[in-house]
Amino acid sequence: MAFADQPVYTVAWLVDRTSTVYSLPLFYERLNEAINHPRTSIDDIAKIITEDQGLTARLLRLANSPLFGWFGKVDSINKAVTIIGTQQLRDLALAASVMGVFTGIPPELMSMTSFWRHSVACGIIARTLATWRREPNVERFFVAGILHDIGQLMMATTIPPVVMELMQQSRSTKLPYHLTEAERLGFDHADAGGALLQSWKIPANIAEPVEHHHHPSRAAQFPLEAATIHLSDLICQAMDYGQTGEWCLPPLDTAAWERLGMSSHQLGTIIKQAEPQLEETFSILTEGV
Repeated sequence: MAFADQPVYTVAWLVDRTSTVYSLPLFYERLNEAINHPRTSIDDIAKIITEDQGLTARLLRLANSPLFGWFGKVDSINKAVTIIGTQQLRDLALAASVMGVFTGIPPELMSMTSFWRHSVACGIIARTLATWRREPNVERFFVAGILHDIGQLMMATTIPPVVMELMQQSRSTKLPYHLTEAERLGFDHADAGGALLQSWKIPANIAEPVEHHHHPSRAAQFPLEAATIHLSDLICQAMDYGQTGEWCLPPLDTAAWERLGMSSHQLGTIIKQAEPQLEETFSILTEGV
């Protein structure tokens, strides 16, 4: 079955079309450059962040939330940078920024509240899994989880009629949504999302797990991160933490499960640790979105 009068879409076309309409705020590029410069001070980084008052407020609320469990009051971005770390704060700023980028998606196509609830939950569970494994810089797992379905937003804003048809076909054929995309387009939303993040010069330890979250064994540089996002995504779908385009629970990649090296009992404990953070973090990140 082919789409009526459908042109041939490519990942490159989607990235180009998306980039002409949607882009990261200019401050993020400045922030990234500042962090990578050897002579940049904490004051320099804080000054860039505080130019965006809305972002500053969200980052401070995050720093004082159960996500970090800091006992003292974090009342300035300078203190947040010191406690959380420069690269980690940059990654949090990325997540908070992207959540305000995509607008105008028809509600009948996708509920943005439900979409971001799923995405934030995926990020929190991924971060909790990474913390349990004692991984460095767990915020990259958090951000990759939040952004894992950004390709769905790309497609919903650039080719909404095709997305609607794909969703209907996925349900009627009982085929998982990302497999329906791959069958009809030759790529899926994960491929598109990873390519967009690369074009935005987002670090590979975030972009690659996004690109391969449905097929984590294909990740060349960061298979552990991809496996973590893959499992977190399935957990969120199984526990009904929001919804994206997927109508059913996709299959678990057994190699990804083995790579993470945990038991089902440990997984249950990790989910219980993550649950108290879900609602407050979602509320903070979606404020004003």
